[in-house]
Amino acid sequence: MITPPAAATEDYEEPEVTERDREHWSFQPVARPEVPALSESASVLIINEIDSFLLKKLNASGLTFSPEADRETLLRRLSFDLTGLPPTPEEVDAFLADREEGAYERVVARLLNSPHYGERWAQHWLDVARFAESDGFEHDKVRHEAWRYRDWVIDALNRDVPYDGFVRLQIAGDEIAAGDEDAAIATGFLVAGPDMPDINLTEERRHNLLNDMTATVGSTFLGLTMGCATCHDHKSDPISQADFYRLRAFFDNTNIPERDKQMPPSLVENGPDQPESFLMVRGDFRRPGPELKPAFIRVANLSGQQAKPHPTKVSSGYRRELADWIASPENPLTARVMVNRLWMHHFVQPLVATPNDFGKLGATPTHPELLDWLASEFIARGWSLKEMHRLMVTSRAYRQASQPVDLKAWNTAKAADPENALLWRMNARRLSGEALRDALLSASGTLNEKPHGPGVRPPLPPEVTLTLLKNQWPVTEDLSEHSRRSIYLFVRRNLRYPMFDVFDRPDGNASCARRHVSTTAPQSLTLLNDPFCWDMAQTLAERVSSERRDPRGQIALAYRLVLSHRADSAHLNGAEDFCRENSLAAYCLALFNLNAFVYVD
Repeated sequence: MITPPAAATEDYEEPEVTERDREHWSFQPVARPEVPALSESASVLIINEIDSFLLKKLNASGLTFSPEADRETLLRRLSFDLTGLPPTPEEVDAFLADREEGAYERVVARLLNSPHYGERWAQHWLDVARFAESDGFEHDKVRHEAWRYRDWVIDALNRDVPYDGFVRLQIAGDEIAAGDEDAAIATGFLVAGPDMPDINLTEERRHNLLNDMTATVGSTFLGLTMGCATCHDHKSDPISQADFYRLRAFFDNTNIPERDKQMPPSLVENGPDQPESFLMVRGDFRRPGPELKPAFIRVANLSGQQAKPHPTKVSSGYRRELADWIASPENPLTARVMVNRLWMHHFVQPLVATPNDFGKLGATPTHPELLDWLASEFIARGWSLKEMHRLMVTSRAYRQASQPVDLKAWNTAKAADPENALLWRMNARRLSGEALRDALLSASGTLNEKPHGPGVRPPLPPEVTLTLLKNQWPVTEDLSEHSRRSIYLFVRRNLRYPMFDVFDRPDGNASCARRHVSTTAPQSLTLLNDPFCWDMAQTLAERVSSERRDPRGQIALAYRLVLSHRADSAHLNGAEDFCRENSLAAYCLALFNLNAFVYVD
């Protein structure tokens, strides 16, 4: 620990937080607005309260919802959104045949209860948590136990651990449930970032690790860019440098291993005694300034709550205080930030376009009353993530078509709101690299649904293998492991799995709230030429050949397995001609390259 001499301490004058600072929308208490009352003609379109808020703004612009999407489209949308996997033909047939009231809601319940739900939504969370199974930097050493945090997230989501508890455990699980190994693993969130164990100066390493923890806690749970205040007062938000280092002080008791030793898979403290903490002048670990005590961020601490430690035999107990403050219903940011993340993954466009930045330079909510209603509803429903999923995906807004049904009405709405900011239609979305790989495995019938365990390393293309250092990617010997779900593939910071890389997977070096979504030539070339895609096409051809004797039936089944829809006669006729000139495997590969496969309507 740094204990500076008096001469090394430098003066610092902290700016005040003014009433004007607190007027920013995100620092206001979450207030539950009244659900808008609409005309009788508009009310027939409403399924739940979400629709009322959206229709109010649509009607004010002379617009309304688009018609509902067809059942096959809805089921494919729901399946990918909630489980990350396509529906099987049997699931499609069952949904089409179920004409009883509540059929849609029963599908939603089935998907939320699937173990694949946790696997799907864990990937979203791991992006935010900057999860990887290696250190990064030059040596990028493997973290052999890091996968345990990934598995904890999956299980917690499947159990529907209330979000306030989900937050608390990741910040202070070891203090909340002392001696509980599962709770301690949850704190893997704090140590999931990049690290340089071989750095010459231990204090510099400590400084970097603690700064990363602090900035990630701020952006992930509070939607604040705390990292901007490591070396100076925030230029736009009322967050001072002292705010940053007071927040960092909650983690100052973290045990940092000696040089060349890796951080453990969960956070470990040095004991019950809290060390002295200092503001680092200009962010320089060699220039400690005024001494500080752990304290909450002033502008978001609406009640002026003080941090009081609850020491244990092995920790200072301060992190538990921070966890309780962040997860409190009175915190103005926590619930808003999370419902915005959920909305983004279901509707593509978040209500606040900057999910990790709710500060003054962040975006203004497109529907501020809806955001606050959702935040208050989240708390009222016991912080249940599954209940919020259910609420969002059962709304009329979610069920809209993303493609024209009435062309005249479509063109009118498009002219009035070309960016679909008012959500008059559903937004189509491109699948992630992980979902594409899983869909290929699912269609071919080779997906290994085994859960949990260390990251799997499937074979890499030769052009990638030739560039690797020795033992950088030792291929998993058990061939059955190669077809595991993508969530279980080994995550290396300095070497992303090629298919994921080309489809915009983040590198894990920093919290990623919203993935970049590109459309590039390498994506098409990957789906067309990658040996894995060719193998999946051949395997799919073999599957349909074993299940259908006639060529037309084989084509029809391949179409359903890949696209979750029935092919019309015109497509079947053209596909038969194609297969006569090429092969059934070539046809399967062509299906994998269709927009209808790569995108979800």
